[in-house]
Amino acid sequence: MTWSADAQFGDVAVNAALVLSRSLGQPPRELGATLAEALQALPYVAQATVAGPGFVNLTLTDSLLGQAMVEGLQAKGDEGRKVLVEYSDPNAFKPMHAGHLYTTLVGDMIARLLERRGNTVVRLNYGGDVGLHVGRAMWGIIKELGGENPEHLDDVAGADKAGWMGACYARGYAAYEDDEQAKREIMEYNRRVYELQLTGDKESPFAQIYWTCREWSYENFRKLYVELQVTPFDRFIPESEVTQLGIDVVNQQLAAGVYEKSEEAIVFHGETHGLHTRVFITSQGLPTYETKDVGLLLTKWRDYKFDESLVITAGEQADYMAVMLKSVEQFEPEPARRTRHLTHGLLKLSGGVKMSSRQGKVVTALEILAAAREASRLSGRKVEEYTNLAAVKYAFAKNRLAGDIEYDARESVALDGNSGPYLQYAHARARSILAKATVPVRTAENYSLGDQFDPTERQFGRQLAQYADVLMEAADELAIHKLCTYLYDTCQQFNRFYEQTRVIGSDRESVRLGIVRCYADILRDGLSLLGIVAPDSI
Repeated sequence: MTWSADAQFGDVAVNAALVLSRSLGQPPRELGATLAEALQALPYVAQATVAGPGFVNLTLTDSLLGQAMVEGLQAKGDEGRKVLVEYSDPNAFKPMHAGHLYTTLVGDMIARLLERRGNTVVRLNYGGDVGLHVGRAMWGIIKELGGENPEHLDDVAGADKAGWMGACYARGYAAYEDDEQAKREIMEYNRRVYELQLTGDKESPFAQIYWTCREWSYENFRKLYVELQVTPFDRFIPESEVTQLGIDVVNQQLAAGVYEKSEEAIVFHGETHGLHTRVFITSQGLPTYETKDVGLLLTKWRDYKFDESLVITAGEQADYMAVMLKSVEQFEPEPARRTRHLTHGLLKLSGGVKMSSRQGKVVTALEILAAAREASRLSGRKVEEYTNLAAVKYAFAKNRLAGDIEYDARESVALDGNSGPYLQYAHARARSILAKATVPVRTAENYSLGDQFDPTERQFGRQLAQYADVLMEAADELAIHKLCTYLYDTCQQFNRFYEQTRVIGSDRESVRLGIVRCYADILRDGLSLLGIVAPDSI
């Protein structure tokens, strides 16, 4: 059953006759006529007609349409499913860049939508606190401190610690690429970080620097999540927590023949599965990202026994994840098959500047937020911080997940286009209309079979009644952009409804206020799923 695009063909179209005709051995149009006659007898069907090869077009009674208008505000459907959603995943010792900001915001939206549909959602955040990037950062930090001098960290404590560590990482990255001696030192620091994790060393000067800067990173991330107004994570899993499990399992499965030795390294040959070969443990005996992700996946399965696990990352990790999951599938098929990898495209600034880079020369999350604030300032409007957040969140959400995104700060804060602030304004406008009510507002619950919408009311009511289906489709397809499209289209249709229809002071004020309230409630509900505040006034 789908909603008809044109009201002259009824409210919904039913294709059951086309689906069942072959199995029942009856022509679809003939079967459609029989179905239409049966549906016409139902108390909430005003008219049922056959169209085309056998579609049945239904016009609903105004009573049922009124109830459908609020149905989306209570819609569920997936009770009992446990879904893990892993997103954000920033790395310690580096600032959160724009790609992490994207997965943080969109991951929060997907988790909210799945929760709204009745799933039990567990929000997970996985971050790199070991690995080559830490070796690079530690090299730059120690150079800045003039050696392994943790006492010199006191000079940084009151400054921009995240920015300072980002600069140290960038220095280490450049040195690793250009200086063979520095590269050897960085590799040694990388090894020492793994070693202190295994030994639990907290006291050596090197360990003091590592643990202090690691906590600085986490403190910065926690503050940013509060600023972003995202739902708190249920659990943060650092790489160091799952690394040893990954190493142990890879070595066990090496003996079982899943992984193989290749020039002193341990690899998985993915070619037999239509993939490619990847290294899981290097010839130096160090685990790669692949091995850590093996440990992460098995930790998730052990601790949660999930129905589905979603992992949201940049698209460049698609091939890597496919190989890792296929390797685990050989010995633990259930968690591998229940894991779904969602990828996003490139993030670019308006003008085509790519936002992400492994070299530390990145656009950070804070810079994106600052750009929105500056665009609001240049517009001449004084806005609340939640409006700047709405600008960024909606700009990310309205794009298809897998597609590239070009972020334009000025466009994102505009009040005259498809933007978060526009939707906030639309909600506030609807609430201001309700505040002027001179009669009681009608609710969908007290519509009766005798109620009649006029044509303009009915047309807009059909749009509102589709909200439940939009939520279902967006959740099933993990397509947040479809919710955004619906909300924006609904605002546009409300503008036409309000231009054509007098609300306050009309002889149908109660009914029309009920429609306006339903519209405002849907806007508020939809915006909340995007993590956006719906203010009553702007």
